[in-house]
Amino acid sequence: LLVLAGPGTGKTTTIVEGAAGYIDDGVPADGVLVLTFSRRAAVDLRRRIAERLGRSVVTPRAMTFHAFCYSVVRRWSDPELYGAAPRLLTAPEQEFRVREVLAGRSASDWPPEYAPAYGTRGFAGEVRGALAAARQLGLDGDVLRMYGQVADRPQWASLGDFFDEYLDILEQEQVLDYAELVHRTRVLLTDPEILAQVRRSAEVVFVDEYQDTDPSQVGLLRQLVPLGGEIVVVGDPDQSIYEFRGARPRGILDFPELFPDAAGVPAPVAALSRMHRF
Repeated sequence: LLVLAGPGTGKTTTIVEGAAGYIDDGVPADGVLVLTFSRRAAVDLRRRIAERLGRSVVTPRAMTFHAFCYSVVRRWSDPELYGAAPRLLTAPEQEFRVREVLAGRSASDWPPEYAPAYGTRGFAGEVRGALAAARQLGLDGDVLRMYGQVADRPQWASLGDFFDEYLDILEQEQVLDYAELVHRTRVLLTDPEILAQVRRSAEVVFVDEYQDTDPSQVGLLRQLVPLGGEIVVVGDPDQSIYEFRGARPRGILDFPELFPDAAGVPAPVAALSRMHRF
C-alpha cells in the first residue's frame, strides 16, 4: 500500500496504528519492521507504537535504513573480512579517506581539465559524492570504466580506477561508508539462506518518508519484500529533503508497479487529504 500524505495529515499516526494493528492481530513485534531516515524519528516511532500497544514488554523494531543494514552486515558478514564487526565511517571521516587516496595518486590519473582542481577540498567532495551516487545505482569500478569508454567520458573511467583503490583501503581498515553499507547488505541478501532468515524477521514492512529513498534503498526493499508481501509506505514527493544525497522523490509514484500483489496487480494508493495540525 502507498499512502500519500502531506504535512499534518496523520502519516505518523497511520504508521503507528498500522504497526500496532498487525501486532494486535498476532504478528510478533519483532516481525514488524518500521524504517525511517533519522534516529530521532526512529526513537519517536518506537515510543509511540509501544504507548499505543500499552505493553512495556513489547519492543517494536523501528530503525533507520542504515541501522537495519548494519544489523544485517554485522550478523552475516564474513568474520575474516571484517573481524568482529565493521565500523561505519562518519561523513567527515569518509571525506578524509577520499582526500588521502587522492593525495596518494596523481592529477595525471584524471582528464587534463581536472588538473587545476586536483588536491582541493572541493574536488574531494565531488569525488565522494560521485562514489555515493555510483553505489546507489549499483555500479562498481569495472562498470564505471566500461561506461566511460562507451560514453566517451574519461572522467568516469578515472573514477572507476579510484573506486577500486578506495574500496581496497576500506576493506583493509575493516570500515564501511554509508553507501557501501547498503550495497553490502544487498549483496548478502542474494544468498537464499540469509534472505529467508531476514525475511522471517520482517513479515511486515513500513517505510516512513518513502520519497527520500534512493535507488539502492528501493532495491533493498524489493529484495526484502517477496512478491505479494506486506509493505506499507508513506510519503509525499513534495516533502523530499534528500535529493542532494541521491533521493528520487518522484520515484514514489513508481511504487505501485514495483510492489504489486501476488497476482501482479499494482499496489493500491490511498491519500490522506485532511489537515489536522492546526
